[in-house]
Amino acid sequence: MKRGLRAVGIVAAGVLGGALLFNLAFSKPGALPPEPVAITVTAQPVATFKRGDELTQFGPLRFVGGLVLTSPFPGFGGISGFALEQDEHFLAITDAGLFLSGRLVTENDRPTGLADVKAAALLDAEGRVQADNDREDVESVALAPDAAYVAMETINEIWRYPRDPLGKRGTLVPAPAIKNLRRNTGLESLAFMPSGPLKGALIAIGEEGAKKADDLPGFIIGGPAPGGFTVTKSGPFDATDLALGPDGNFYLLERHYSPLEGVNMQLRRFPASEVKPGARITGEVLGRFDMSHEIDNMEGLGVTRSAAGEILLTLISDDNFSPLQRTILLRFAVSGD
Repeated sequence: MKRGLRAVGIVAAGVLGGALLFNLAFSKPGALPPEPVAITVTAQPVATFKRGDELTQFGPLRFVGGLVLTSPFPGFGGISGFALEQDEHFLAITDAGLFLSGRLVTENDRPTGLADVKAAALLDAEGRVQADNDREDVESVALAPDAAYVAMETINEIWRYPRDPLGKRGTLVPAPAIKNLRRNTGLESLAFMPSGPLKGALIAIGEEGAKKADDLPGFIIGGPAPGGFTVTKSGPFDATDLALGPDGNFYLLERHYSPLEGVNMQLRRFPASEVKPGARITGEVLGRFDMSHEIDNMEGLGVTRSAAGEILLTLISDDNFSPLQRTILLRFAVSGD
C-alpha cells in the first residue's frame, strides 16, 4: 500500500481532474477468520479499457477484458498481491493480512467472474493471526512447487506457507538484506525461480530506493547465488508487483500517484537471465496508463499463457478498503512474442 492512498480517494481525484481531495480515513477490517470460509464475489464487466473509446490495442498490449469485483464479505478488498496459475486458480493476499483463493472464470481468455473463493487469515508459526501481531501489511505473494511465500512491507519480513496456505501455519524466512528497507516502501514484489542458474531463489524488488529518485532495490534471496541488484528507476514510477512469465521474462507492475493527477500505471518486462548479483536492469516499457483508463491502485500481477500461445497479464487493484475506490481485475495479451 502506498503512503497517502488510504487517506485520499484516488479514483474520485483522478476523475475530477484532481480538483477535489477526500481527506477521509478508511480502516482495515478486523476479526479475520483463522479457518477458511467460503465467500461470494460479484463481478461486473469492464466494457472498454479507455473510457469512451472502443480501442483494444495499446502498443504491444491488447485489452482482453476486465471486471469490477465486490463482495458482502467485510474482509474483501485491499488486494495487494496476486499469483495466478496456468489453470486459472489464484492465490491473493490483502494488506489486512488475509489470504484469498479461488478460480478465475473465463470465456476465450476473457475474465467473467470468480468462483470457489475462500478467505482465511495469515497465521504465524504458533497458529496465531498475523494481523493481531502487527503483521497485516502483506504486499506480495509468490508460488513455488511446494510453498507459498508472502512479503510483509511495514515489518520487512518474508514468510513461507504450505502450497495450500489457508488455515496453515507459516514460518519466517531468513532475509536480513531486506531489513534496511524503509518502513512503508519495502517489498512490494516477490517471485520464485523454479529453474535456471538461480533455481530455488526468491526474487524481490522494493517499492522505492533509499530516496524516491533512486533505482529500485532488488534482492536474490536463497538459491545458489544470493545477492543484490537494481532496477532502473523509470520516471516517477514505483514497483508494486513482479511475476515470472512462462516465456522466461519477468513482468513488473509499477504505479505513480499524485493528488493532482490521481494514479498512473506502468508495465515493464525484462529477461529473467538478466537477474544476477550486481546487475542493473532497465527492461522494456510495455505501456503507461493514466486515469483516462479503467485503472485504480493496481498492485497485483499474474502471468500465464493462453491456449493460443499468447502471454496473458492479469492485474488486480488494491482499493484500500475505500468506498471511493474499486477492486478492478484487468487482463491484457502481449503481442510480438
